[in-house]
Amino acid sequence: MDISLITNINTVIVLLFCAMSAYQYIYILVSVLFSSRRFKTAQDHRFAVLICARNESLVIAQLIDSLKKQTYRADLLDIYVMADNCTDNTSEVALAAGARVYERQNKKKVGKGYALEYLLSCIAADYGDAHYDGYFVFDADNLISPDYVEKMNTVFSNGYRVVTSYRNSKNFADNWVSSGYGIMFMREARHMNNARMILHTSCVISGTGFLVSSEVVRENNGWPFHCLTEDLEFSMVMIARGEKIGYCHDAVFYDEQPTSFIQSWHQRIRWSKGFLQAFLRHGFKLVRGVFSKKSGFSCFDEIMSTLPTLILSVFGAVSVATMVYLLIFDPGYGLWQFAYALLVYFGSIYLVNFLLSFITVITEWKKIHATTAQKLRYSLTFPIFMISNVPITIAACFSRSSWKEIKHKNVKSIEDLGILPPSDSDKKDDSELTHTH
Repeated sequence: MDISLITNINTVIVLLFCAMSAYQYIYILVSVLFSSRRFKTAQDHRFAVLICARNESLVIAQLIDSLKKQTYRADLLDIYVMADNCTDNTSEVALAAGARVYERQNKKKVGKGYALEYLLSCIAADYGDAHYDGYFVFDADNLISPDYVEKMNTVFSNGYRVVTSYRNSKNFADNWVSSGYGIMFMREARHMNNARMILHTSCVISGTGFLVSSEVVRENNGWPFHCLTEDLEFSMVMIARGEKIGYCHDAVFYDEQPTSFIQSWHQRIRWSKGFLQAFLRHGFKLVRGVFSKKSGFSCFDEIMSTLPTLILSVFGAVSVATMVYLLIFDPGYGLWQFAYALLVYFGSIYLVNFLLSFITVITEWKKIHATTAQKLRYSLTFPIFMISNVPITIAACFSRSSWKEIKHKNVKSIEDLGILPPSDSDKKDDSELTHTH
C-alpha cells in the first residue's frame, strides 16, 4: 500500500463532502438574491409558552421579562415553566416573574422531551388540549425580541402549523467556542431555513425557538419525542409525514452559548448520539419519503443535513487509521507523506467551512454583537470549531452519552443587548384583533 491509495481515499472523501453540500451553496445564493417571505394578513391566536428548566434560577426571570414585553396581546399569551428535577429555587423565581409553574421529579425519564411531554399533559388536564391554538417552546436561557410573538403569529396564521425562527447569540464574542455556535446557528437560519422558506420546501427545527400548533400536538398524542435531540426527531417525523415546517426570518431570539470546549465537547457528543438515535428510529421513513412527490426534496434535505458529518467522520477515521498503520509498519511510508495526506483532508474541510463562515459573517454583520476584529477573527476560527465535530462524532459512536445539565450564567436582559421593549403605544390593544379558534 502506498501514498497514492491514501491520496485517492482523501480525494473521494473531499468529493463526497462537496457533493453532499453542493445544493447548500444554491441555498446561499437564494437567501442572498431573494427577499425573505413575508405575510401581511394575520389572525390573533391564543398561545402558551413552554419553558423546561432545570436549575435555571439565574436566567429564567430575564426570559419571562422579555415575554412580558411583547407587542402581542398579553391576554392571549400565557407562560408556563416546568421546573424539571430542580434542586434550586427556579420555581419561586419563575412564579415571582409571572409564570405558571409545574414541578417534576423523575430521575429515570430525564431530558427535555420527557419534561415537555409532562408539561403538555398538565396543561391539557387543567385547561383542555384545545384551550390554546399553539405552543411556543423556549429554553430558560433564551431572550425574545419584543415583536417575536407577533411576527411568528403572522406566519402561523398563513397555514404553517409548525414555525421556527432566527437564532442569535447572547454571548457571541466571548471566545472561539461561543462564536462557533453563533455562526453555525446564524448560517442555519439565514442560509438554510430562510432559503427553504423562499423555495417553499420544509424548514428544520433546531433546538428551541419554535411554535407548534395544538392540532399537531393532538395528532401526536402529546410529545412522544424522547431522543437526546428531540428537536431533530420531531423535525424528522413531521417532514416524513409531508408537513412543511415554516420559518420566520423577522422573529429573533437569543440564547447563551457554551464557552468551555469541554462543555461543548460533551454537548455535541450528546447531539451526535441523538442524531444517530433519531435516524435509526425514523431514517427509513425519510428514505421512503424521498420518493414522494409531496415531500421528496424535504426528506432528501433532512437526510443530507443529518448524515454527512457522520459519514465523513467514519471515512476520515478509516483514512487516518490507515495512515498511522503505514507510518508504523511500512518502511517506505514517510512522516511527510502522513502529514501531506492529513493536510489534504483537514485543509479542504477548513477551506469549505471558512467560506461558509465568511459569507455568514458578511451577510449577518449587523446582527452580530461583536467588534469588527472579533467578527473577522472568529471567521477564521469557525472552521476549527467545525473540524472538531469529526472526533466528536466518532466518539459519539462509542459513547453512552446521556442528558447533562448545562449551567447558564449569562444574566443579560433584552435591554442589555441594545433591544428596547415596545412603548405602550406600540402594543396591540384588544380592539385591533379578534380571537379565533
